[in-house]
Amino acid sequence: MNERLRSALAQRGVTIEGLAEACKVDPKTVSRWIGEGRVPHARHRFTASQYLNVDETYLWPIEERRTPLRNGARSELVDVYPNRASVPRDLWISLVLGAMKQIDVLVFSGTFIAQSNPHIARMLRQRAEAGVKVRLCFGDPFGEAVAVRGREEGIGTALAAKIQASLTYYRELVGAPGCDVRLHDTTLYSSLFRYDEQLLVNPHIWGQPASANPLLRLKHTDGGEWFTQYTASFDAVWNTARAWAPKEEEGHRHGQN
Repeated sequence: MNERLRSALAQRGVTIEGLAEACKVDPKTVSRWIGEGRVPHARHRFTASQYLNVDETYLWPIEERRTPLRNGARSELVDVYPNRASVPRDLWISLVLGAMKQIDVLVFSGTFIAQSNPHIARMLRQRAEAGVKVRLCFGDPFGEAVAVRGREEGIGTALAAKIQASLTYYRELVGAPGCDVRLHDTTLYSSLFRYDEQLLVNPHIWGQPASANPLLRLKHTDGGEWFTQYTASFDAVWNTARAWAPKEEEGHRHGQN
């Protein structure tokens, strides 16, 4: 799905029929540009971008317009951001709302998610009620991996505290049908955010917070490898993670105090 094109239409109050008329194509063609992520011919890309007053390379990044690779596979790389903090807030929200099958999140703390969208838990629960499988995997605040990462970032026990604060937003998801929250104790080389056939990969650079590191936006393609390898790594971590039990965590904290 071309989320950028869909968002541009919504923001400017332009209908699919309106854009189709401007580009002199059938509305079904525009629907395929949006729903199937098809890339229009150059003349239609130019007309659409002028009509919507949006840069063409924003609506259709260069990577999406390359010739098909060997075995007919198209490039998996949709977009690249210099750091996670530069990813537009509306992209995160549109990916959540647009998911129809599954949402997978693998992070240490992921505090930015709830801070930028305080209604995230409610939105995830609504997607689960619509049949979407939601799997959230946070770092174990009492695990060795979090302690090591905290030392590497130079923030010590602050990372564990951030995780505990982040988890409070997701209490209502514990036990909710279609939702599963777990804690992992593994070295996290990349934070992963999957929404159906789209995947945001946030590699971790030693000593730097994840927000300052680059982010890759991938899509699943036939013959592609990156998407498959990263989603397999999510499953590997997920299978070793333990279920989050808020009451047990509170007891652990009180025991430490």
